[in-house]
Amino acid sequence: MARSNGAKSETSAQESPVVSDTEDTVTIQDSPESVEDTQDIDDILNSLKSLLSSVEKLQKVRQEVGDIKPLIGRMLDGELVAGEELEQLKSGVSGLLRLVRAYNDHQAALAKAQPARNLLDEILK
Repeated sequence: MARSNGAKSETSAQESPVVSDTEDTVTIQDSPESVEDTQDIDDILNSLKSLLSSVEKLQKVRQEVGDIKPLIGRMLDGELVAGEELEQLKSGVSGLLRLVRAYNDHQAALAKAQPARNLLDEILK
């Protein structure tokens, strides 16, 4: 009878590796989905970095342009400007093109970064 008990324990030992092999196979099959998820997360994080960069550029250009709106308003009303105000107006108007470009870049980065909202909602519940 001792031998039959030994045979049963050999069968049990042989079944255990088969079960663990099946578990390993499942882990390997799930692996490609993890890679895709990681790439999606990387894309989302990169879009957030781009958005942050565009916000910084927009703020920098806004500071360079300064508060030109009142001067442009006065010029459009027909007032003559001279001296320091004229110089501010010249530099401000030339900076408006950079401001418009920075604004457009910011809007594009903002649209591209919107999937981050869903990810953050999911992660930070």
